[in-house]
Amino acid sequence: MRIQLINPNTTDDMTAKMAVAARQVASAGTQILAVQSSTGPASIESASDEALALPGLLARIQAGEAMGVDAHVIACFGDPGLRAAREMARAPVIGIAEAAMQMACLVSASFSVVTTLERTVATAERLLRDYGMAARCRRVRATGIAVLELEAQTSNALRQKIRAECERALAEDGAGAIVLGCAGMADLCSELTAQLGVPVIDGVTAAVKLAEALVGLGMRTSKQGDYAPPLIKPFTGAMAQFAPSA
Repeated sequence: MRIQLINPNTTDDMTAKMAVAARQVASAGTQILAVQSSTGPASIESASDEALALPGLLARIQAGEAMGVDAHVIACFGDPGLRAAREMARAPVIGIAEAAMQMACLVSASFSVVTTLERTVATAERLLRDYGMAARCRRVRATGIAVLELEAQTSNALRQKIRAECERALAEDGAGAIVLGCAGMADLCSELTAQLGVPVIDGVTAAVKLAEALVGLGMRTSKQGDYAPPLIKPFTGAMAQFAPSA
């Protein structure tokens, strides 16, 4: 089984960190193909960042489909371009935010999200509503840490800051589980679970395991309804590569 793990930003260290986390949980025989956008922002922390990251992300979806990968994982907690990617792909496409939230609901009656900057809180709250998870989430909490601060090995100071916010979520929100709201936190999942004594869910690893399950069940993305292929029409300029074909 081949799972394409796509970092929608252009930061090498972030891609490498996510690949390590994904390979640690992948089953024997699962190959993780870790790639990143070739164009776009170094991190995704705003609506503008997300919009400018989409061409590079969707180009990776196209390339993975041409290679015949078994599943795609979009490794950014905003789940950028998820609906568009599902329109383009027959293989399952999993966003790490949706994966983490679904996993949290399987092991706890409630959860809180611990994310990066305050400005990303609204994005997580929108996804919770879109995925029907708002009633299960106690709160989305910002640590004030920028995504690029997490690009390589997370420092002890940042680890302590994230742990402290998780502890506040348990004490103040009454959450039964923690969802880590950034792919750059993927290396903290096991450590925080052991320290806090509750399930701590990282979306990268959750998405990999869900992808394996879907592929094992023979599931593919439905082409009936909302994820039907885009209509065939002319595309011009830089977007010509995305023109749908029969």
